[in-house]
Amino acid sequence: MVLLSPPAATFTHISRVCSSLSRCSAAGIMLRAVLFRSLPTLRRLPVCHYSAAAIPAPSTQPEVHYNKLFINNEWHDAVSGKTFPTINPATGEVICQVAEADEADVEKAVKAASNAFRLGSPWRRTDASHRGVLLNRLADAIERDAAYLAELETLDNGKPYAVAYAVDLPTVVKVFRYYAGWADKWEGKTIPIDGDYFCYTRHEPIGVCGQIIPWNFPLLMQAWKLGPALATGNTVVMKVAEQTPLTALYVASLIKEVGFPEGVVNILSGMGPTAGAAIARHMDIDKVAFTGSTEVGHLIQQASGSSNLKKVTLELGGKSPNIILSDADMEYAVEQSHFALFFNQGQCCCAGSRTYVQADVYDEFVERSVERAKKRVVGDPFNLKTEQGPQIDQEQFNKILGYISSGKREGAKLMCGGGIAADRGYFIQPTVFGDVQDNMTIAREEIFGPVMQILKFKTLEEVVTRANDTKYGLAAAVFTKDIDKANYVSSGLRAGTVWINCYDVFGAQAPFGGYKASGVGRELGQYGLDNYTEVKTKRQNLSSKLVKPFQRPTKSPNSKRLKSRGRVRSSAIREGLRVGPLLLRIKGAS
Repeated sequence: MVLLSPPAATFTHISRVCSSLSRCSAAGIMLRAVLFRSLPTLRRLPVCHYSAAAIPAPSTQPEVHYNKLFINNEWHDAVSGKTFPTINPATGEVICQVAEADEADVEKAVKAASNAFRLGSPWRRTDASHRGVLLNRLADAIERDAAYLAELETLDNGKPYAVAYAVDLPTVVKVFRYYAGWADKWEGKTIPIDGDYFCYTRHEPIGVCGQIIPWNFPLLMQAWKLGPALATGNTVVMKVAEQTPLTALYVASLIKEVGFPEGVVNILSGMGPTAGAAIARHMDIDKVAFTGSTEVGHLIQQASGSSNLKKVTLELGGKSPNIILSDADMEYAVEQSHFALFFNQGQCCCAGSRTYVQADVYDEFVERSVERAKKRVVGDPFNLKTEQGPQIDQEQFNKILGYISSGKREGAKLMCGGGIAADRGYFIQPTVFGDVQDNMTIAREEIFGPVMQILKFKTLEEVVTRANDTKYGLAAAVFTKDIDKANYVSSGLRAGTVWINCYDVFGAQAPFGGYKASGVGRELGQYGLDNYTEVKTKRQNLSSKLVKPFQRPTKSPNSKRLKSRGRVRSSAIREGLRVGPLLLRIKGAS
């Protein structure tokens, strides 16, 4: 494997960066969690005050316990008997064979989920508070097995073990605990409609939910989908990404262990065009949630429209602008922008992949960004000093190299990187392009890799217009010391999330989702519960007499007297209208 920077240089740089991170505590905590656990000696530096325990040493060959389909709390081979290989992206070698679900297996899973959702089933009769108990038990089990899950995630996905253990796993646990707390608090309303009626709403589960998750954050995306669906009482048929099935299948074993009833959660490994498509068009699936590319998102919508009009939520691609104003803290902005693009090997839907820098600081920013990229540590993802592991697979590896060639061909200036970083596996050098123009392919399309594009702008109005000139609208960021400028820019950006003086700060409590072609609906937070419930309105007659349709409501005992008074008053008014003009004429004659 290749290390692009000696550890001593890394120590010095991280120490300086952590000092600046105090201005953005959430991002600082996340980065310190990764970097200081992965470099234990740095925990003694007084500037960061980070005291978490060191990461346990990983096993580089974790045993694979589950490679079959999880249906109705049992393990099944595929109906067809087919399997497919899951690959270690750091070596290109096969880890194991995994059962390959297709339409027949989806049918079995949907029947199990439908049966679990039937009226009077154990799951439907489970108290809302106990659903929360089960989700908390699941969080406990994941926390217990965090080191093993991080090892398995690194083996199957290629992300650095330090990141998997210190960032992904704690966030997974927080998501499940957050939605466990919501299970018995997702309440309806009482509504004061006219008449003698009691009107109220109930939030009821939608039913059988199909969920299709991506490969870039396998455990985290599983939690984002399962948490709100189970908290609100739905059942689930989940298809996991064929590139990264192993951790999701292990979590399936924990779902059974902690006591979820049969059929509530069903997890399938398989391909998108077969198993994924079968979920999207199935007539007995009531809702589909998908995270992935915008292209596949279109297909999911079309399948819903041509089948049963199932509800759809989509979290799709992005080409997020990261805007650096001339008054920003340069050192901090460079480090945050580096993190915004290169985190998770650049395989983030919300990556800050269009870095706009104001003209008078552009040259300095580019120079510093190139220097930082050259120091990025690429190599064995199980090495605790590694910052960047391999790309997910050969297809993505080739796609990224193709975009790099496109950038050079269309006139962008390659400042560093641009090549292969190891003699085996899917490693790509951290790459920075300068002099990028808005019409270049690398500035228009989602690369999903470690390729940074830096663009120049002059005015705020100009950069907001250019930032919005994209079909995407997932995320954005602005770095400045001027709060008025920050509010002006962030208000003008058409994006579902805007970070100010930070990047990639997430919380289970805060919603995430996109404008335009970046998706439909929101995940996380209270907003995430909306996607998994139907609102039922109930109206109950409170009158002692049955009311016929369109009959006026029953009058009170005093209604006759009030009506009589009304007649007298109306009569006086009519008399006044007749007598008034007569009196005026008499007065005028006299």
